[in-house]
Amino acid sequence: MTPGSDDPLDVGHWAGLVADENGTILRSTLAAEALLSRSASELHGGRVQDLLAVPESWPTVLEQSGGPVWAGRAVLAPHLGGEVEFRVLPLAGGESAGQAREFLVFAAPQTLVMQWRQGHAFMRELFLQDRIGLAVFDNELRLVRTNTHLLPYLGVPDELYGARLGDFLQEADAQVLDTCLRNVLATGTPLVGFDVKVHTRVEPGAGRIMSVSAFRLQGANEHVIGVTATFTDVTDQRLSRHRLDLLHRATTVLSTTLAAAESARDLANVLVPEFSDVAVIDVAEAVFSGDEPTPEHYSSHTLRRTAAAGAAPGALLAGEVVDMDTGGTLSDRMWSHSEDDSVGPDDALGHMHGMSAWLRARGALIGRIRVGRSCDRPPFTGDDLDLLAEIASRAALVVDNARRYTRERNAAVGLQRSLLPSSTTDTATVHTASVYLPTDTATGVSGDWFDVIPLSSARVALVVGDVVGRGLRATVTMARLRTAVRTLADLDLEPDELLAHLDDLVSELASDTKDAETSLGSFGATCLYMTYDPVTRQCLAASAGHPPPALVAPDGSAVHVDLNPGPPLGVGGLPFESVTFEAADHSVLALCTDGLIARGHADVDEGMAALRHALSPALAPGRPLEEVGPEVVGELVPGPLADDVTLLLATVHGVSAQDHASWTLAADPSVVSEARAHVLGQLSLWGLDELAFTTELVASELITNAIRYAGGTIGLRLIRTSSLICEVSDASNTQPRMRRAHDTEEGGRGLFLIAQLTDRWGSRYTRSGKTIWTEQELPPSR
Repeated sequence: MTPGSDDPLDVGHWAGLVADENGTILRSTLAAEALLSRSASELHGGRVQDLLAVPESWPTVLEQSGGPVWAGRAVLAPHLGGEVEFRVLPLAGGESAGQAREFLVFAAPQTLVMQWRQGHAFMRELFLQDRIGLAVFDNELRLVRTNTHLLPYLGVPDELYGARLGDFLQEADAQVLDTCLRNVLATGTPLVGFDVKVHTRVEPGAGRIMSVSAFRLQGANEHVIGVTATFTDVTDQRLSRHRLDLLHRATTVLSTTLAAAESARDLANVLVPEFSDVAVIDVAEAVFSGDEPTPEHYSSHTLRRTAAAGAAPGALLAGEVVDMDTGGTLSDRMWSHSEDDSVGPDDALGHMHGMSAWLRARGALIGRIRVGRSCDRPPFTGDDLDLLAEIASRAALVVDNARRYTRERNAAVGLQRSLLPSSTTDTATVHTASVYLPTDTATGVSGDWFDVIPLSSARVALVVGDVVGRGLRATVTMARLRTAVRTLADLDLEPDELLAHLDDLVSELASDTKDAETSLGSFGATCLYMTYDPVTRQCLAASAGHPPPALVAPDGSAVHVDLNPGPPLGVGGLPFESVTFEAADHSVLALCTDGLIARGHADVDEGMAALRHALSPALAPGRPLEEVGPEVVGELVPGPLADDVTLLLATVHGVSAQDHASWTLAADPSVVSEARAHVLGQLSLWGLDELAFTTELVASELITNAIRYAGGTIGLRLIRTSSLICEVSDASNTQPRMRRAHDTEEGGRGLFLIAQLTDRWGSRYTRSGKTIWTEQELPPSR
């Protein structure tokens, strides 16, 4: 026979022999010659048993015979082939004619017979099984054979022979399948696992999802005789996979942010339209302020409509507050059409199949999710409700985490923001505006800091500092240093002395944390501290490793102050040096951190030059400082921050000559009356007679104390700014101390009276001694 033929026992390919009853070969077919590798003349006259591997087994072979047709197996000689299966049919007519009986013997290799039998059994069982629909179509896509499970739906006829798919499926579905099958017929390319939703004409409904595979059938000579297709109902599997995919997408969007409103919007957009036509998410009002939400067993709850998707414009108002009475019992549920008593007639969920699930976390009601489908889609099932409940459970944890994050962040930002002054400040002689850009945008604060500190006698201190590092540790260190600077500034120390004390503090902080494996560098910092005296127009500045301030004159020219900066704070062992320079009225002082001038510049000098060039045109006459700062920073730092950036701008204007007066007095009791006369005359000239009695008494007490305890030349000065300032200076370094005098004592009450009569008082050391000062509020203008 021909190897590989479709049917090894096909009549056209029989290996046939005609033999008599003694086994003598009388005739043979061409297939027999091919199988036995002998010609017909070689076979003629031979015996069948001689073709066997063991001729002596011939009786055993004959014993397999039985009935009108003998069938069995035999093993041919090795040079003739292997094991074969044979059939023997007696030929009629020989015996009646007085001739020997003749028999037709045909055979085929046993392996091919087994393959044919296996294929036949496979096809039979395939058509008998009822788990996969199986259909054979002819070239015109008419059904010629099916099993009983082709499409187990209403509307599929029992007898399908000769039917077309369009006879029982909806036209659109039949056309999709016909197109796929015709392509298989035309190209021979198999179709594997193609999903299509099918609906019968009798029961359209939601339809079923079928996975279709098909391959072309070819007969002899590769003649196309049809196409075979399998139909597997994968509706439940696809729905399950779809639900898992939806749950995965919902979990993904919920994990991208800790903002409750954004999470709700993202989730609503995932649910629509894949899962529902409309989705509404309400979140407990307390979530947005970080407060504790109402426990779930309470009856009354306040929710805010946070997100809606798929609703008609205006049907659902975002931000609308909804007061609910749950009766203290929360349960997820489904409803049909407008049965839900929690929706009004104008609600987009009315007249829909709908479901709702509560957002609950840690025993509190966080919110709820409601979804709805139009009547064109199948209603929700119990599996859908379970899916929504699972999504709601995950969403509740995310929203509650967002609430807790909001609470903690509000507390942290509030605390950290309190560590910095207002972005703008106003004193009688200085107006400031600042720009503060931390790299840590989550908290809004990092290691940079600035400050504007009012000092005595209308003076002002300007401070800018930069702590090494970022994050919470840098913020804590910054807070410590800023507090220390304010404390030292209250002592009216000069800049170089103040930085020396601050350097000692940083060294102590580093020493205290060595056991915590914190290096000295973790507490390193730079600082620029300067004071402005509006009476003298003098600025006094010192730097601890910090860039110098820029001074922009009223004419727009800008220079950097020539400072001799000391080492950064925490290095220790080296002195700091103060520099004095004059700032004309309406000049602008610019103090910054290196994050502003170091970006994009290999040399700090280049960065300072760029700052000067940016300041000059930006400080147009009359332009508010609040506009200048952002413009300058935006020009110098146009992209993402590599370091914290701080810029402090201060416009200064001094006290006019008409608003201050000073006198030098000898240390003699007789000058007290002279001093009172000076005070009264000057206050009368300023129209401040209402303050004459108090100021005269204050001046008398302070000058008397200076004469009694200090000696030497005494200075008296009055300054009129937003308050009336009275100063008495002497050469003593003794700190004045207020005490409560006993009833029997004649003195000791002077400073106590001064404290009672004035709004503020204090003292400061100078290079030549000390100055005691007082402040009184000016009377309202008439």
